[in-house]
Amino acid sequence: MKKIKVLIAEDHTVVREGFCRMVQLDAGLELVGQAEDGRRAVAMARELRPDLVLMDIAMPQLNGLEATRQITRTLPETRVLILSAHSDEAYLQSAEDCGAAGFLLKQTSSTDVTRAIREALTAKSFFTHPSGRRHQGNGLRIPMDRLGRPRRERPHLTSRELEVLQLIAEGKANKQTAAELGIGMKTVEKHREHLMEKLDIHDTAGLTRYAISAGIIECDVHITIL
Repeated sequence: MKKIKVLIAEDHTVVREGFCRMVQLDAGLELVGQAEDGRRAVAMARELRPDLVLMDIAMPQLNGLEATRQITRTLPETRVLILSAHSDEAYLQSAEDCGAAGFLLKQTSSTDVTRAIREALTAKSFFTHPSGRRHQGNGLRIPMDRLGRPRRERPHLTSRELEVLQLIAEGKANKQTAAELGIGMKTVEKHREHLMEKLDIHDTAGLTRYAISAGIIECDVHITIL
């Protein structure tokens, strides 16, 4: 029987090695690569064309959500399972929005992870909710806020705007952002302006809070919000 080709994307070495070992111990799975940041994960996925990518949600260079969006857009046959250390409904919703085939907490047992890998390759997606319940289907549901009210649709942000937003939320100055993305300072400033206009947020602290609430970065990132 053909083995399922798996790519692991996780920035913490010890955690990544643990997931790699888990895949290697399963006779039905084949580890085809490891990526330590989101941008590398996208590049390796395009090169290796794995059946599934196990993707950490909080990744440097490019967060796991945007990496997932880029992979699922260009490689529709490749499925992505999002991993998070946090049981936040907003993260789960963001994972669905970006095209992930599933959402798992890092506390999930290795048996459940390998089973999820197999299930993610079927027609139906599934998402483990913070409550432990599992949602199955095509991902179509009314997004709700934490008070159970219908949530307002988030403004559409381009891939570049999301990259800039992540770096802002990580505390990077415009000069650092420009260097990391290989673009000019004026371009970074223009993207920042567009972000503030689209989100109706007009300070860095607000953009950072939005990035955390949207699951673009995880709240355990060490950032001082004034």
